Amino acid sequence: MRVLGVDPGTVTMGYGIVEAKDDEIALVDCGALSPKRSSIGERLCFMYEELVKIIERCRPDVVVVETPFVGENARSALAIGRAQAVALLAAATQNLPSFEYAPAQIKQTVASHGASTKEQVQMMVKLQLGLSAVPQPHDAADALAVAICHIRQTHLNNLIARQEGR
Repeated sequence: MRVLGVDPGTVTMGYGIVEAKDDEIALVDCGALSPKRSSIGERLCFMYEELVKIIERCRPDVVVVETPFVGENARSALAIGRAQAVALLAAATQNLPSFEYAPAQIKQTVASHGASTKEQVQMMVKLQLGLSAVPQPHDAADALAVAICHIRQTHLNNLIARQEGR
């Protein structure tokens, strides 16, 4: 299974593609989309078009997106929600299923602790993908964590379904 993970943002959007075969997960590609300073509509359009290009080039089976954390800053959560919608739209226009994961679930799944720091999650991404360094920029590492989360959750769901089917 090939998974495109997206760390949504309206200034920088991280993306990471991983491929899972059996219990192995390998890095395919990662990076960040950073449009030039422009209006919000132009930035979102740029990110949509670039995500579609990434989907066409890397051919993922699924797109997974981190949901915005609504803390004290509702304005920030709204902006992230716009970028999240762009990622979901890119998946839908390419006929790909999409899934969403909350930050705490990603941290719990990737680093075994729902209150892990960003640095701990990024180090676990590095270790789980067998990389020599944490992927840069940090938005790309965060997107890879989202993709790893989906692979682990899918694996767990498949194990549970097999157990229930016995």
